[in-house]
Amino acid sequence: MGVQGFQEYIERRCPGAVVPVELQKLARGSLVGGGRQRPPQTPLRLLVDADNCLHRLYGGFYTDWVSGGQWGHMLGYLSALAKACYTGNIQLLVFFNGALDKPRLHEWVKRQSTERQTAQHIISHVHSKGTPPPKVWFLPPVCMAHCIRLALLRFHIKVAQSIEDHHQEVISFCRENGFHGLVAYDSDYALCNIPYYFSAHALKLSRNGKSLTTSQYLMHEVAKQLDLNPNRFPIFAALLGNHILPDEDLAAFHWSLLGPDHPLASLKVRAHQLVLPPCDVVIKAVADYVRNIQDTNDLDAIANDVFQHSQSRTDDKVSRFKRAIAYYRATNKPLPYPGAPHVGRPGPGGVPGVLSPYNLNIQPASVQSKPMAPHMIGHTGASGKGPYPFSLSESAGGKSEQNNYTNIPHEGKHTPLYERSSPINPAQSVSPNHVDPAGFPASSPSSCSDNDEGNGTATNHVAGNKPGWDKKGKQLGKLNKRDSADQPKMEVSSPASSGKSTDKKGNQAGSLQIPCLLSMPTRNHMDITTPPLPPVAPEVLRVAEHRHKKGLMYPYIYHILTKGEIKIPVTIEDEVNKDLPPAVILYRPIRQYVYGVLFSLAESRKKTERLAFRKNRMPPEHHPVIIKEWAAYKGKSPQTPELVEALAFREWTCPNLKKLWLGKAVEDKNRRMRAFLACMRSDTPAMLNPAHVPTHLMVLCCVLRYMVQWPGIRILRRQELDAFLAQALSPKLYEPDQLQELKIDNLDSRGIQLSALFMTGVDMALLANDACGQPIPWEHCCPWMYFDGKLFQTKLIKATREKASLIDLCDGQADQAAKVEKMRQSILEGLHFSRPSHPLQFPPPPAMPFYPAAMYPRPFGPIPPPQGRGRAFPGVQPIPSHGGKLEIAGTVVGQWAGTRRGRGRGSFPLQVVSVGGANRGRPRGVISTPVIRTFGRGGRYYGRGYKNQGVSQSLDLSLP
Repeated sequence: MGVQGFQEYIERRCPGAVVPVELQKLARGSLVGGGRQRPPQTPLRLLVDADNCLHRLYGGFYTDWVSGGQWGHMLGYLSALAKACYTGNIQLLVFFNGALDKPRLHEWVKRQSTERQTAQHIISHVHSKGTPPPKVWFLPPVCMAHCIRLALLRFHIKVAQSIEDHHQEVISFCRENGFHGLVAYDSDYALCNIPYYFSAHALKLSRNGKSLTTSQYLMHEVAKQLDLNPNRFPIFAALLGNHILPDEDLAAFHWSLLGPDHPLASLKVRAHQLVLPPCDVVIKAVADYVRNIQDTNDLDAIANDVFQHSQSRTDDKVSRFKRAIAYYRATNKPLPYPGAPHVGRPGPGGVPGVLSPYNLNIQPASVQSKPMAPHMIGHTGASGKGPYPFSLSESAGGKSEQNNYTNIPHEGKHTPLYERSSPINPAQSVSPNHVDPAGFPASSPSSCSDNDEGNGTATNHVAGNKPGWDKKGKQLGKLNKRDSADQPKMEVSSPASSGKSTDKKGNQAGSLQIPCLLSMPTRNHMDITTPPLPPVAPEVLRVAEHRHKKGLMYPYIYHILTKGEIKIPVTIEDEVNKDLPPAVILYRPIRQYVYGVLFSLAESRKKTERLAFRKNRMPPEHHPVIIKEWAAYKGKSPQTPELVEALAFREWTCPNLKKLWLGKAVEDKNRRMRAFLACMRSDTPAMLNPAHVPTHLMVLCCVLRYMVQWPGIRILRRQELDAFLAQALSPKLYEPDQLQELKIDNLDSRGIQLSALFMTGVDMALLANDACGQPIPWEHCCPWMYFDGKLFQTKLIKATREKASLIDLCDGQADQAAKVEKMRQSILEGLHFSRPSHPLQFPPPPAMPFYPAAMYPRPFGPIPPPQGRGRAFPGVQPIPSHGGKLEIAGTVVGQWAGTRRGRGRGSFPLQVVSVGGANRGRPRGVISTPVIRTFGRGGRYYGRGYKNQGVSQSLDLSLP
């Protein structure tokens, strides 16, 4: 577990460092024993890391989360939380994880593999017992983070979103914006110099909504328990194992600390596998080792001693060791303002929740707006700023430095600071829940270096790729030298020289042989090089970055534009069942169209063709735009990404992204809506008719229509479609208390998979809506307006098992049944359900029916769809497979025979070439089917254009 096990170690081994607190009392500035209270002049400002707090913001581990999400109940909980914070003088800002975090990709891969196994346990449990799974198998419902983000915006709670390195940006944001504490649950935060550190897992709101409690971690007590000076926490974290230097690379060092006489020494080698010591044993041993280091600035000497038993890649390990220390030293910089006071330990009586004898006083604004003078620091008994009253920089010599906790003077161990407000953020007169996150911090130098390394080919860690690591390590040291004076020898160290000495020592250590797995690269993923992305307008990038940081845009969009890759989380799906396709495959065409919209694919290719036509030349070959998708699903491991090609619309030329986002004309608004509907394959007249599809139900209908028209596999049956529509119009949807009283007799495994597929479609609809310029206001995209997982399961059971009629599904309400009929007709408009005799397992995206642009904005009255020329897609007449024909002004002038069958799973007809006629000038060819290429280890993609754009290519979805 490495450094990630330190959080559990604090709770299990340091009980005195975990103190229950009530946040309202902290905000009021209460004294111990109910003493006098003085109303503070500024609110208690807390930063919440949503990545660790999603299940608490959702409302807790409720048993109905497996049904697809109870979004109405979540909305009520967040409403009560916002009210409690407002009345309790608490100001929250929720920080979401919107970073790609390539340096931590190997951790994400492990987590996805674990969650994939958990999803199979959930499916097996529901299938065999018909009851909700236990809460230890909790998997966040699909789209939960975005639902919480939309709900917080509704209740005027400010949100923000990371962009490069989530942990670094959370810490920087907390420091630079004057927050008094952080609510999270991560060992990286426990090892940082922050004033308040509260537990996100222990955050609870009472039923009456008046008491908000959690636990505070007293890091000075943890340092006392370990007998370790907190200024050595960066080295301590680096030697525990982290995302830069994994614990697998430190296994030999950890076993050497235990020694051959340790009771666990016999577990070192077992069945030729890598066995790591228990986390609590490693933490204690590493703390003892770090305490005895004489000079913490001599990193070469420390690295030589740590990696003396290393058998290979010593230079690489030394370089990453130094980078890890620089990373954690950047997070342990002294605070720019006096930190907030600590909450004391329980008294002798063991009464929990008792505050410390230090009052949480709030000084006047005139005092708060001035930083502490240098000569006043010594007056408080602290030589540095922040919750630790000692300096974080150590002296160069090893004799005078305070290497353990007992050597720190008594007056310097724990000095409370009384000011709540900071000189950076003076007193404000605004509402506690209206936060202006101005001055959003950019990523720190260390995070920039990590991401630079992650974006290149250095993520393919194989033996011999050491120059890239050494270069990055040196650059990182130079950057941090400007920011911190605690690293005077960081840049002078030479990984090459230290590597030679460690190799010699490693050869001498013949008695401490570790299995050969320690010589293997520790990264369990393999990256792939893709062609460069098309250029994006600078103003578009500025808008994307602004919306991303403010939490106003789907996080995939910025990473698609800048890095060309995304990470798709695991959903609950049965890998044995062949009736339903994986969610990643099902909604991949939506993402492909979104990629084409974001890179203005249609307009750029159209300009190229026009330029070639003017110069009387052949159109050049179009190089595909490739996006990397990291995902784990049936038959696909998360170790390697899939290369997915961007697609452009066939029916019309979508405008460029700058005009789509920043255009203010009425026509631009219509184009945004049309682009969104085209991405969802719902570009029909009925979808724009508010009498049939209300605006707040448009996302619901688009997702259901997309699921219905998926070729080859019938995803939704008639009664299942009615269940989705009936629950969306049910009055119980807006009654969370009534939904809590509903009882599901026998939960259906197919029902929870349909819920997960539907919410994944909603997730992709939110992505398409933001990519197209938000034609649907975010207030009408919120899932609690049209879906509740528990209500859907009851409707589905009633429709499938009890064979209830539509009027019974609508609880006897005839008007609801009529609305369901209209919505169903709008969803099924122009679709026919003639299935091929030998369907593909996962067929390619079909063509869409074409409608003239004059139908925008919303028309009234039906418009019959014209005769299309797609690939046997419902609603479009198929072309005979024997060949094709040529039309001029609507008259057939030539025909030709078909070609041989393709080598894939099936052959596709040639396109029909039409010149002139009613739709003159419009392209009539079929959509170019993407080729999904998945490479193995060491694979490299070379961009290559298609030689024949007119002939559709077979889709190769062979799963690895």
